[in-house]
Parts: sequence; structure tokens; C-alpha cells
Amino acid sequence: MGCGRTGATLAGQFESRGHTVAIIDLVADAFRRLPSGFQGLRITGVGFDRETLQAAGVENAFAFAAVSDGDNSNILAARVVRETYGVENVVARIADPGRAEVYRRLGIPTVAPVPWTSQQILARLLPGDLGAEYEDTATGVAMRRVKFNDAWIGHPVAELEVATGVRVAYLVRFGAALLPSQDTLVQDGDDVHAVVPMDLAGNVERVLSKSPKTPRTAS
Repeated sequence: MGCGRTGATLAGQFESRGHTVAIIDLVADAFRRLPSGFQGLRITGVGFDRETLQAAGVENAFAFAAVSDGDNSNILAARVVRETYGVENVVARIADPGRAEVYRRLGIPTVAPVPWTSQQILARLLPGDLGAEYEDTATGVAMRRVKFNDAWIGHPVAELEVATGVRVAYLVRFGAALLPSQDTLVQDGDDVHAVVPMDLAGNVERVLSKSPKTPRTAS
């Protein structure tokens, strides 16, 4: 639901991956944003109206994304699709991060673009900042770029994970992403990006600010 820039992009991406797509918008002119050659259904109507949803094929839908520019419309549509038609895979875009958290706790997955965008800007403008690159408050995990004491250089990624309880997702080394194995050694200049349980974030920083308890691996 919603054929703005986000909705049109999603529709094209889903279709390019072999999915059958229907897109709903209140204004027919919005469909001009769709990629050329789009083969899916274009349904003009109110996205939480049952007749509109049925015309779009909601009764056979695998997933539903509410990405219009109205928070109320998005959450209402998501609830109707899940609670009335039993579609489990739903997500609603909510601009207000406070409301997004409330609905997330009620079981409606939400995407709040404002905090995510601000986190990305902070990460790029303040590269030494340890703010989260991504947070999923519903499950209590975050993706963070973690800073480490130079004494960790030469130690394997596996040792860092055991000491902190994080899972290293990737390293940035010489400007390129590297997916580490358990034997990969931390090198000088590495940026370490890890999945961190949010309740352990403070402990992770404390552990990595100190020298590891084991000797450095011989090169």
C-alpha cells in the first residue's frame, strides 16, 4: 500500500525476484512512479478498505507492506490485513519513532525511517562514534561498529566474540568489506562491525577498551 518512491521501488524489486505484486494507492497518478514494464496489479482505492484489499488479492497474499505517507493509514491497513485476513508477514512504515515502538510491542512490525537515517548520518559524520548502525528494539539486538584497544590487534575474531558475547558480522579492511572466519585475525586499521545484544553494549565497550587476557597469536 502506497505508491510513493518507497512503494514503487519495493514493487519493482519484488517483481524482479519473481513475485506477483499488487500495489494500492489512493491516487491513480501515483502509479507513474512504477518501473517501466511493471506487470503487477494497480489498484486505486483506500488501502485499508476491505473491497480494495480483496481486489488486490489479499486473501492469497504472502506478505503486505504499508508504506504510504500516513502513519494512521499504515498501521490500520497492517492490522486489517493481519487480523482479518490472517497474513502473517506484514510491516508498516511509521514516521513517528515513539509510535513505531508502541505498535512494535503490539506485534505489528514497523520501520521508522527517522532514527535509522539519523544513525546512518551519525556513523558517517562521526566515524569514531559507537552509536548503533541498526537497532531492533523488539528483539534487543543492534549492529554496532565497535572500538577496540590496540592490544587486540593480532587476536582472532573468535576470541573477541567469546570475550564480549557479540557476533562479528564483518570487518572493513583497507576500505573493503571482509566476512571473517573464526581464524581471522584483527589487524591494525580494521573497522569491526558486530551484532551486539543491547543489554551488553556497555560491557562490550569495557571489555574491548582493555587488553585481552590471552597472548597475541604469533604471525
